[in-house]
Amino acid sequence: MGIWLLIPVLAGCFSGFFLFRKRTLVLSEATDQQPRNISIIIPARNEERNLPFLLDSLKSQTLQPYEVIVVDDFSEDRTREIAESYGVKVIANSELPDRWTGKSWAVWNGYQHASGDMFVFLDADIRLAPGALASLMKAKEKSGGVISVVPFHQTEKFYEKLALVMNVLGLFAFTSVFEGRNPRKGLYGSCIVASRDDYENINGHESIKSEVLDDLFLGAKFIGAGIPVTNFIGYGLVSFRMYPGGIKDEIEGFSKGAVLSTSTLNPWTIVFVALWVLGLIVSESVFAFIGTSFLVPLLIGYVLYMLQLFYFVKYVGVFGIVMPVLHLFSALFFIAVMLYSAYQVVFLGHVRWKGRHVQVGGKQS
Repeated sequence: MGIWLLIPVLAGCFSGFFLFRKRTLVLSEATDQQPRNISIIIPARNEERNLPFLLDSLKSQTLQPYEVIVVDDFSEDRTREIAESYGVKVIANSELPDRWTGKSWAVWNGYQHASGDMFVFLDADIRLAPGALASLMKAKEKSGGVISVVPFHQTEKFYEKLALVMNVLGLFAFTSVFEGRNPRKGLYGSCIVASRDDYENINGHESIKSEVLDDLFLGAKFIGAGIPVTNFIGYGLVSFRMYPGGIKDEIEGFSKGAVLSTSTLNPWTIVFVALWVLGLIVSESVFAFIGTSFLVPLLIGYVLYMLQLFYFVKYVGVFGIVMPVLHLFSALFFIAVMLYSAYQVVFLGHVRWKGRHVQVGGKQS
């Protein structure tokens, strides 16, 4: 009895494999033909924990950038001091104008001080393998237009590993086959590569200055200008450690875009993601049916999702053995984040990130 419960589970597992595309970066050697006038632009607000990892990794690149610009966005820690110790160009962000969000304003100021013809926009928590920059340039050359990378998530503490389901869903959203021709296709903001010409063609971050989800709307601007957008998986070359500061930062970080980001997805991507989540939740209801006839089919479903997560984890991040086995905890974390995100958007009208309240629609306090 209860074998019918396997129907949503199997449909969900199929949806996961259908959505996932193994579009990884290919390791490339630096060549004389690759651009040398590369400007790295890093917005940084209270990033003393992360910045040394990124700046160390930039020093080890086989293809060295022309300049590295760190925009200190009113940090209250040692962000500026650390950046200056590496000898990079450090820009103090100016007062936030009306209708601008903090990150977009910081990136825009970095652009105004950049002299390169190729821009690589990196979040401060990014870590690059030695051949990453050369590989990014090669990927951009082959793809044309603008590229971004969904980084491999380096985790250390248990609360960080709770992000497993969130990271898998993020991978679905950026690699889904349905997003290929989506006119609102987004970029992953942690790692974006664009030429100066393309960036200035859309008026850069000024064109999306009031958007909470700057990266997603930036991608739509490029597509609207006829500039292709391609997203890759960073496995092996581009990684990050998202929230070393604690679970509060993790919840704030994920919740600021959890609900809003769905508005940019192709409807079919949303349908297949919903099927995957539904199958996941059905399989995890096994713990409520111990001792009943539903136990066996639900246990089969739980194991199927566990095996699928073990496959995805290879490309998503460091989540160990325990979290894919006990994926119920990650699913509960996902549900909590979605509810908190909906509460902020619907009832508060703003989201919170890095000490700022960002109104849905643009203003900050």
